[in-house]
Amino acid sequence: MSYLTQARISHSATMHDRVAQCAVGEGIGSAESWTAEHSRQWAAAPGWDDAWEYALNVHSTDEDYDPGTDEAVITDGMILSEVQALNPPPEPPEEPPA
Repeated sequence: MSYLTQARISHSATMHDRVAQCAVGEGIGSAESWTAEHSRQWAAAPGWDDAWEYALNVHSTDEDYDPGTDEAVITDGMILSEVQALNPPPEPPEEPPA
């Protein structure tokens, strides 16, 4: 785990775009604001920093490589899982006593 890598993920414009688009799909209002507000949390999702660092090492000779645009690094499924974890569905209202 690397806090520096997690910080870089949280500042990635590409990752912001991808997470915000997922948030829209999940019905989160103000998806852009929600994404920015929770960026440190989703960027710290388990395994994201390891995948990011590995991809950068594999593509170390490519100065233009952006792991955020490589959907094999942090997949849409990983993003969806984290967005859902950070925004659980509301609890159903309690039934009034009979």
